Amino acid sequence: MPVSRLEIMYPFDHPAVDSLVRAALAEDIGRGDLTTDTTVPPDVCGTAEIVAKQAGVLAAGPIVAKVFACLCGDDVCVAMTLAEGAVFGPGDVVGRLSGPAAQLLRGERVALNFLQRLCGVATISKSFAEVVAGTGVRLVDTRKTTPGFRVLEKYAVRVGGASNHRGGLDDGVLIKDNHIVAAGGVAAAVARARAGVPHTIRIEIECTEGAEIDAALAAGVDAILLDNMTLDEMRAAVRQIDHRTVVEASGGVRLDTVRAIAATGVDIISVGALTHSAGSIDLSMRLRLDEV
Repeated sequence: MPVSRLEIMYPFDHPAVDSLVRAALAEDIGRGDLTTDTTVPPDVCGTAEIVAKQAGVLAAGPIVAKVFACLCGDDVCVAMTLAEGAVFGPGDVVGRLSGPAAQLLRGERVALNFLQRLCGVATISKSFAEVVAGTGVRLVDTRKTTPGFRVLEKYAVRVGGASNHRGGLDDGVLIKDNHIVAAGGVAAAVARARAGVPHTIRIEIECTEGAEIDAALAAGVDAILLDNMTLDEMRAAVRQIDHRTVVEASGGVRLDTVRAIAATGVDIISVGALTHSAGSIDLSMRLRLDEV
């Protein structure tokens, strides 16, 4: 389902997220939670805390409420104790839930799986954003996202302090090497794109060497992506382009190299690692029963 940039900014009401959560619950619970159904009386209520076991950045707290709303309607009350983007450490409580103990236990793993993953994306995004702070470079993600999770992961990137590239193939024109081959060259690819999209759509093209950059500039592209270039090659390309269009660097960007890439003079750095290499922040849920 297509996702707009506005929905990436707050994705939790998007039908795709609702479907994803329901699929995750169905995957985990299946025909029923055998352990909970056989050990926990249905009238027992409790309060649960989501506790961090390592440092991280909170992102997508509302996904916890979404999970329990899909599971059991309004039976469980969810209150996140930290704001989106807040930094937490080991032992910090990031959220509290209350309701029937059986429902808390049934939704526990799915809620934590979503939250852990998205906190991981926000945490790595914050690390990259801090390294390039003050350079004037815009740090963006890519389409290298977990299938089905894109709208959520791109939201988490923004919470971490970075920005988004295309939401999908329908969100902009980025002509890559295989498009150039299939179209018959840089000039032909750009001309076809220009003729086929509205004037409001920016056209970007991937370049790997100077001749392609010259052809792209001659074709009047709106942005050039420098693909997998060395630092020296990027500096030379920036001089060649000479502010005539937006310059993006991409390919193998790491935390220990991103600052040097920013110093070459590029305008944008796209980092696949913000999503494809993000880990999960370890979180747990601790339940205590209400006194009767």
